[in-house]
Amino acid sequence: MAETPGGRLAIVVGGGPAPGINGVVSSVTIEAVNQGLEVVGLRDGFKPLVAGDVAAARPLAIPDVAPFYQRGGSLLGTSRTNPTKNPGDLDRVVDTLRRLGVSYLVTIGGDDTAFGGSQVYGRVGGAVRVAHVPKTIDNDLPLPPGVPTFGFETARHVGVGVARNLHEDAKTTTRWYLVVSMGRAAGHLALGIGKASAATVTVISEEFRGKPVTLDHICDIVIGSMVKRQAQGKGYGVAVLAEGLLEAIGEQGLLEAMGDELNKFGVVERDAFGHLRLGEIEFGRMVRYRLAERLRGLGLKSTVIDKDLGYELRCADPIPFDVEYTRNLGYGAVKFLLSADAGRFGAVISFVEGKMVPLPFGEMINPATGRMRPRLVEVDGETYECARRYMIRLDRDDFAKPELLARLAAVVDLTPDQFRDRFEYLVR
Repeated sequence: MAETPGGRLAIVVGGGPAPGINGVVSSVTIEAVNQGLEVVGLRDGFKPLVAGDVAAARPLAIPDVAPFYQRGGSLLGTSRTNPTKNPGDLDRVVDTLRRLGVSYLVTIGGDDTAFGGSQVYGRVGGAVRVAHVPKTIDNDLPLPPGVPTFGFETARHVGVGVARNLHEDAKTTTRWYLVVSMGRAAGHLALGIGKASAATVTVISEEFRGKPVTLDHICDIVIGSMVKRQAQGKGYGVAVLAEGLLEAIGEQGLLEAMGDELNKFGVVERDAFGHLRLGEIEFGRMVRYRLAERLRGLGLKSTVIDKDLGYELRCADPIPFDVEYTRNLGYGAVKFLLSADAGRFGAVISFVEGKMVPLPFGEMINPATGRMRPRLVEVDGETYECARRYMIRLDRDDFAKPELLARLAAVVDLTPDQFRDRFEYLVR
């Protein structure tokens, strides 16, 4: 590490919570203090910087952070305040950092927070060195292959426990659960939970390969699984749906499917970054409602319960993987900030094969969108192929083999030709 020049380092946490935030805050603070820097934490993300509130800066010493590296939540809170919403806000952020005497900035968050950090770096012309630590339980940031965002592994671990318990309840009570997993842009978390918990079926937006998605199509995939299970003598199961399906359907698609009834399931709103506020729409309840209508039309009786899964995961105590990982990330962020490279570019901190790799903002963030290109589930690879092989859902063989087709059609009292007309589109 380069000789320490001294100075003050600020830490900002943006976006939603994720297991391991405190591990990063702890590691950054410990390494920075050991290198002779002062450390301050900004409560509630960019909010106090936008407001020009220098009093919100909290001095951090090693005893303040050391006991919390294995704890969930965030010592510094978090917020979705957008520092780039207008030039005046960004100017106040830069001015507040100047008044605080900040020479180094560590931002912790997803692509929106990364963009905010990159714009701060660009506006101050290198007067403040910036390192971004990528955080999201969605695992959708474009890090090197095989490198997760911190928090994802813990969220999947906790989510699998919930899904397994629901599966046992479904088996005991002969019912179905619709589990909606967080994951706005990508289905990594839904697929990871579904695959590791042996859920009956998992549906993610990537499987549609950019084609239009409708609410009825999603319902029919689930119904196909229910019919197939019923034909096997099992009237229960767990379906995991990625919440990103809601955004894939889109506002117009929701209106076309639900009409005036859409208001029963929440209000379509957007946040400060222009994203649909998915948490404001009860997607699971909406699917259950629509599913019930379509099941009645087929004469198939089944009890279906919806369960949103996400908020329970975000502040969980990190599992050992994320504890170790966030130690590395925090240490790496400080090492980068004190390196010659940080004088030339701001960066997203990553680790590849045990080595810290700073990924320049300019290579990571699309200036036209202000976001990183989302890392999607690779649906053409063997990992997804394996997941599909272990799901119970309609496939081509069910329509190619007359005896299978007849058995499935009998569940809903249709002829094989009627069943084919109704459901074969799912496997084309």
